[in-house]
Amino acid sequence: MEKDSILLVEHEYQDRLAWSDFLENRGYDIQAVGDGALALERLKSNEYNLIIANDQAPGLSGADIVRKMDGKIPVILVSSNASVDQAVEAMKSGARDFLLKPVSAQILGAVVGRALGVSKSNGTPKAAGKSPVKIITQDDRMKRCLEVVDSVADSKAAVLISGESGTGKELFARQIHYSSSRKDKNFVAVNVAALPETLLESELFGHEKGAFTGAINRKIGKFELASGGTLLLDEITEMDIGLQAKLLRVLQESEVDRVGGTAPVNVDVRVVATTNRDVEQAIADGKFRSDLYYRLAVIPLKLPPLRERSSDVILLAEHFIRKYNARDGKNVKGLTKNAQNTLLNLDWPGNVRELENTIERAVLLCKGDQIDHNDLFMEPPPPKALPGQDSIPSVSTTLREMEEQMIYQALDQTEGNRTHAAQILGISVRTLRNKLNEYQAKA
Repeated sequence: MEKDSILLVEHEYQDRLAWSDFLENRGYDIQAVGDGALALERLKSNEYNLIIANDQAPGLSGADIVRKMDGKIPVILVSSNASVDQAVEAMKSGARDFLLKPVSAQILGAVVGRALGVSKSNGTPKAAGKSPVKIITQDDRMKRCLEVVDSVADSKAAVLISGESGTGKELFARQIHYSSSRKDKNFVAVNVAALPETLLESELFGHEKGAFTGAINRKIGKFELASGGTLLLDEITEMDIGLQAKLLRVLQESEVDRVGGTAPVNVDVRVVATTNRDVEQAIADGKFRSDLYYRLAVIPLKLPPLRERSSDVILLAEHFIRKYNARDGKNVKGLTKNAQNTLLNLDWPGNVRELENTIERAVLLCKGDQIDHNDLFMEPPPPKALPGQDSIPSVSTTLREMEEQMIYQALDQTEGNRTHAAQILGISVRTLRNKLNEYQAKA
């Protein structure tokens, strides 16, 4: 069974971004749009298990979506200022649930889990028994990585996957899970960089009721949720050095101590960690424990960047054309020779994720049945710098201004998804968040 798919219809940018990240981290497949009209277009070409819609969304309100669905797909309505009578009326019209903003992550997770028939005790999607993973490659180094995955999938050995942002590290983590005897249990992913240090310990290990201010209920941590299955620790090198010691103990003893708990809880978890950093340098800088590194890197995998496997560029581009043809109702048959040459001559700093975004846009912009060079970019790509040539675009542009431009371009390219933008830029989500706060303070 593939993971549950959710359509989020939310016109308020910050909520759309926060809820998308939260639900993606819970393992759901999320598509987020900003208005009801676009939601209807998505519904024509995609199947969803659940819709979460803001009742004030432009184009088509959440209540209108409830009526159009007529019970075929459960709808959770969200509102900023609805009255009790309006909420009751919405439930009568067929809404599965009604939430009043602000909505906490705990409530959102519980309501979504209830709507999808998932146990309230953990709020995680049902385990998938069939692999949804498809890794496409004809590169020898990538094939060798896949061979290693096949060889070690059924062991409990920890795996550390390194590589630049966008090379497919999470895909490999899922491939490990779905190739193993654990495939019928939970695959749980945690982006270490996306959570403040004060919350990460509770998120990983759980907490007891009353453990700290605001702990009104017991919370089951990700290690317990993944017990019997696989836990992905994404961007592991961003973890606070103090918490690394606690993680090391969990890996050594196979038991967790909930915050505020009185007794350890046994867990059976296969851990896969990823990083886009130089781990040895992080160890040398005192930011990452060497003993934790050796515990995690029993099986080390290093994924090559796309620029080093040019044989995959056209293969992947054609795959993404088929994917977005199906999703967007297009009938693009392929790439012109000119477009192929363009793709092969680019460096792809964002790797496969950047290539996928480029092809998705090209499929939408293409007017004929083949993608040409002009369909690939909204603006002409910057030319490659020749050997010895100064690659700085303008002496009138400061490094800080260039940095700000790159960050906003990455956010625009990922439709505001900070996690994906940070991956493209090769920085942590925490760094990205701090930079955005600097720009807002300057404005």
